Amino acid sequence: MGRILAIDYGTKRTGLAVTDPLKIIATALNTVETPQVLSFLKNYFKQETVDEVVIGMPKRLNNTDSETAPAVRKFIEAFSKTFPEIPIQTMDERFTSSLAQQAMIDGGMKKKNRQVKGNVDRISATLILQDYLRMKGY
Repeated sequence: MGRILAIDYGTKRTGLAVTDPLKIIATALNTVETPQVLSFLKNYFKQETVDEVVIGMPKRLNNTDSETAPAVRKFIEAFSKTFPEIPIQTMDERFTSSLAQQAMIDGGMKKKNRQVKGNVDRISATLILQDYLRMKGY
């Protein structure tokens, strides 16, 4: 049984989260500089079986694409060409950054650690994955 991987794509950094093989628990995996994401994933996929990927799609409040959506769509194209065997789903990622910030506060993370941008990216990817698992009934 393979995992589900979530990607919170950003222009500078990309947050990654993954499920356990039984697809029960979503866990933050890593934050990678965006130009290195596909290379990182090539190495990761050599070590772990991934059944599908969920990519956060940035939307505005009125449900239209945000200004970063074209970059995400371009990344989806590159991902599909690099890993044609892995199915991709997209998930609305509205509010994940603010929810990630609140989760860090609620979890007692010190302010210094909350200001590390990579922490927000990883937690945002985890939130995207948790929402996907809930939606799919895993």
